Amino acid sequence: MNTAELTLQGLPGAVRHRSRLERWLLVGIVAMIAALALSFVLPRLTGAAAEPQAAEADSAKANLAKMGPIDTISVDDKAQIVVEGADAQVGNAAIPFIDTPLGQVQAFGITAAKAETYATALQCLTQAVYYEAAVEPLQGRRAVAQVVLNRVRHPAYPKSVCGVVYQGSTRRTGCQFSFTCDGALLRTPAAGPWREARAVAVAALAGFVETSVGTATFYHADYVLPKWAYELGKITQIGRHLFYRFNGSWGSAATFNGRYAGVESIPALDMAALRDRALEDGMLLEEAAPAFVPGLTVAPDVTDRHAESDVGGRIDMTKTWRPSIPDPVSGNSHLKQTVAATKMSQSNDAVAIKGESGLAAEDANGTVP
Repeated sequence: MNTAELTLQGLPGAVRHRSRLERWLLVGIVAMIAALALSFVLPRLTGAAAEPQAAEADSAKANLAKMGPIDTISVDDKAQIVVEGADAQVGNAAIPFIDTPLGQVQAFGITAAKAETYATALQCLTQAVYYEAAVEPLQGRRAVAQVVLNRVRHPAYPKSVCGVVYQGSTRRTGCQFSFTCDGALLRTPAAGPWREARAVAVAALAGFVETSVGTATFYHADYVLPKWAYELGKITQIGRHLFYRFNGSWGSAATFNGRYAGVESIPALDMAALRDRALEDGMLLEEAAPAFVPGLTVAPDVTDRHAESDVGGRIDMTKTWRPSIPDPVSGNSHLKQTVAATKMSQSNDAVAIKGESGLAAEDANGTVP
């Protein structure tokens, strides 16, 4: 028992009761004052904390506005390229990497999808890995696959693998993945690298996550410098590719919650336009085997020494005449007739010779006058 309580016990009851009321009243007043003070201080504290976040969000929105519509951001559009070659490598190196923690997306798995849906998604993702990163290290190939799947989950992009890969492919230029509109698809894939790209795609569709690129939704080779590289968060470099994410909330892991559409299709492409684009860009294409055209089996030559109507030498297969060999079976009756005639002739000759020999013998014996 403290001194105050002892003192109170020495006082009359009414006095003690009043003292307790005064003490509780004082506590209540102090509590009210503290609550009022907090009501003024807390908004200022939370406001000060929210100001950087709001400023960051505003900055991110401003950056997006500079880049233009998301589906047009591409390195295939030469108007978006600041510089190329060695100068681009210098410019890219000058852009700092972000120092904030990487957000991580959830595994993306569609192995349980319909067989045809899965097969089509696998084809599109394999194409993206092969044509975009066939010569990149394994981690670089996996990173490209991760960017495709990150886009499927992001609200700014289509909700299918093929939809993401072939976005903008109907444009002459400016497709999201260059190989879908620059004519690269006209080249037959090399068997070995294609198998490797397919293995990467199979793993990604089964849930493998390439964590080194986090929430990246963009990448480009280091020998080009697109203007939009300055407006995004530069995450890392793997091989020749630099990877980026959106700044602000659009680059946070929480944003990657889009639902997979569950439907896949590869759009019909204008192969003639792709060929024109490829030739215009100086791309070397495979020479197609010449189509068969009925006519001379061997092209005519000025050194040919025969008449045009001569069936010997070079043969014009457009004419109705065809070289043929008689069927031995169908010609068997003629053979038999020839053999029979030959045998009969030989038999007649033998009889004649025998008759002549007999006459000669009889003449020698004097039996014949």
